[in-house]
Amino acid sequence: MSKKYALLSVSDKNGLVEFATGLIKLGYEILSTGGTKKSLSNAGLNVTDVSSVTDFPEIMDGRVKTLHPKIHGGLLGRVGTDDAVMKEHDINPIDVVCVNLYPFAQTVKSGASIDDCIENIDIGGPAMVRASAKNHARVSIVVNPADYGAVLDQLKRGQTLEERRVLAGTAYAHTAAYDAMISAWFSEQNDIPFPNQLSLTGNKQAEMRYGENPHQRAALYVTDTDSPSIVNATQLQGKDMSFNNYNDADAALALVQDFGDSACVIVKHANPCGVAVAAQPLQAYKMALRCDPVSAFGGIIAFNRPVDGDCANEIIKVFAEVIIAPTYTEDAIKIFAGKKNLRVLQSVDGIKRPSFHVQTLNGGFLYQDSDEGSIDRSEMKVVSRRTPTDDEWRDLLIAQTIVKHVKSNAIVFVKNGATVGVGAGQMSRLDSTRIAAWKAKDASEMAGLDATLTKDSVVASDAFYPFADAM
Repeated sequence: MSKKYALLSVSDKNGLVEFATGLIKLGYEILSTGGTKKSLSNAGLNVTDVSSVTDFPEIMDGRVKTLHPKIHGGLLGRVGTDDAVMKEHDINPIDVVCVNLYPFAQTVKSGASIDDCIENIDIGGPAMVRASAKNHARVSIVVNPADYGAVLDQLKRGQTLEERRVLAGTAYAHTAAYDAMISAWFSEQNDIPFPNQLSLTGNKQAEMRYGENPHQRAALYVTDTDSPSIVNATQLQGKDMSFNNYNDADAALALVQDFGDSACVIVKHANPCGVAVAAQPLQAYKMALRCDPVSAFGGIIAFNRPVDGDCANEIIKVFAEVIIAPTYTEDAIKIFAGKKNLRVLQSVDGIKRPSFHVQTLNGGFLYQDSDEGSIDRSEMKVVSRRTPTDDEWRDLLIAQTIVKHVKSNAIVFVKNGATVGVGAGQMSRLDSTRIAAWKAKDASEMAGLDATLTKDSVVASDAFYPFADAM
């Protein structure tokens, strides 16, 4: 019986020893290099150095070690086609390859020098991965430690072509994502925000039951594992997040993060229906809810301060889909536990980093800077006969912050630190203004007030008023 060979060369050592041990039990001779070989040898496993196969040492500080015909011939050799060539050149077939690549992304995030980043661009690894995946008719290529157990089970019972094809697809996705990271890094180094070719990659975090509508399929992909975003929030309880939950929660978190003071944001169908800034989260929540309690039903509630028991007790009086906050007190957690379907998310602390926004089109996509703009009082010009009071200036700045997050045409009325009317997504700015005023009137009547909440309020628009009839 001819020998069976497996080549292992990984940067991620998780599960490595167990995987190699399993391969040895199945009769494979292990070939390896550098740190991988050292880890396996230290674990007491018998490992053959690749240099003894190639009869050539690792050179150039490890830049060249597996780029050799004895290795790539073993990966690419076809059964029944290349047998004679392999025999002539004493090339043994390699049937299992386990490779994951130099930690380029981690090196960049660590703040390493340009030279260190370049040295962590893997060359031999991607070549072996791609060669193995191309020859998946014979070769099993494994790039993810999470697949080790399943692959060992497959090899034990006899791996199928279909199973190797799945591994090959995963392998090409692995190298594609790796190359995309490197390409993006070079574009950043060269100050090229929009390169001629753009690759977007993400890691699947979850599959949804359905998409925006029940007949659509959907999944969540993560592109940044560190930023304080909705995809990196920790779910403490509740049902699985849906497509629309993620979309609305992203809008709520983005808006509440724009406030430095304690704030509460309530979002429904990706638009804020209530926003308030107050000394405490409970007060902010009550003020935000008053703006449009009807729309708030089944909405997303986001805070930028910890939520305590008193606030939690108030929240559960109204049906909500998702709650988002940096932290929760033990009392709040116990109170929310009584609503087992309520999704409670804990957002990630940190500074929101600039990113990009992608809008898909049929046959393409639009790609732009994310809207990180803000307005300062010093940038605002008074053109009215009366200068705003300090309280009005505060409300104007709050309104300007909110209107950025409302779908155009957008109108936002603010009074005493809270929205009193929001008009969103209308074809006419006049209609948006009417809707905002109408909602404010309804909220006033529900609160038992004699005068509409818009009296003595300020208003923000996401574009100029073309005619006086919108006033």
